[in-house]
Amino acid sequence: MPLTGHCLCKAVTYKVDVDAPALTGYDHCDDCQRQSGSTYSLVAVVPKDKLTIQGPIKKWSGMGSSGKAVHRLFCSECGSPIAHDPDSAPEIIALKAGTFDMEIKKKLKPDTEIWTVSKLPFCQEKLAKPFTHMPQ
Repeated sequence: MPLTGHCLCKAVTYKVDVDAPALTGYDHCDDCQRQSGSTYSLVAVVPKDKLTIQGPIKKWSGMGSSGKAVHRLFCSECGSPIAHDPDSAPEIIALKAGTFDMEIKKKLKPDTEIWTVSKLPFCQEKLAKPFTHMPQ
């Protein structure tokens, strides 16, 4: 069963032809905190070649810690963040897991935290696989 989701206004929809994400976790980097307006971004890493996005996507690109670009995709209508797409790992894309359809996001089991060096001190939850920066 593919993973499916959409933005807030439903102008952007997507489908990933996999049964489950390769990784689900919290991204505590400063950029994700700013994009989400929260303490972290819940992300689901999937193979980029299995993802199909339909609708009005806008892209903003910034420099990642690798020195390569990270492209942030969002709905051009409502502004919902959809994914971040790092040039340093061209085979994957990190979907914003809060955009999955409800029955899918209820089944997610985050176990990984990245960029814990930027984790805000009041965020007390600890997942099984923490990484100070990006996993190698």
